[in-house]
Amino acid sequence: MSLITQIDQDIKLAMLAKQPDRLRGLRAIKSALLLAKTEKGAAEELTQEGEIKVLQRLIKQRKESADIYKTQNREDLYEIEMEEMRVIEPYLPQQMSRFEIEGYLQDLISRLEATSAKDLGRVMGVANKELAGKGDGKTISEVVRQLLG
Repeated sequence: MSLITQIDQDIKLAMLAKQPDRLRGLRAIKSALLLAKTEKGAAEELTQEGEIKVLQRLIKQRKESADIYKTQNREDLYEIEMEEMRVIEPYLPQQMSRFEIEGYLQDLISRLEATSAKDLGRVMGVANKELAGKGDGKTISEVVRQLLG
């Protein structure tokens, strides 16, 4: 079943259960997926990788907004962003821990025979492709820099 079909079913359930917070998050996901589907140059159907990228972008936007609201002491808006994040996160694949990412990247660096910071771009390209949706890009970047630096 495609993600958009799953979201449609979950929207119906949230409406029946009268869960406005969950409904707001689900509608945000559906809107972002439909927008991604109709973008210029987009394929007829979104791939699973494309869906994951959309969800990751939504999470990142919510985190950034929540951080801003937190610094401005706007707890009401901060809570809204956090609730939407909690609705979106279950649709993402299980995230790897920093420890798991480090182990994977050590193996990747040895496979690619990378030895210095000059190889950073090559390692990051492969790592981002192989860990798409499983790890945070910022964490991956930090670990690669640490291992190659």
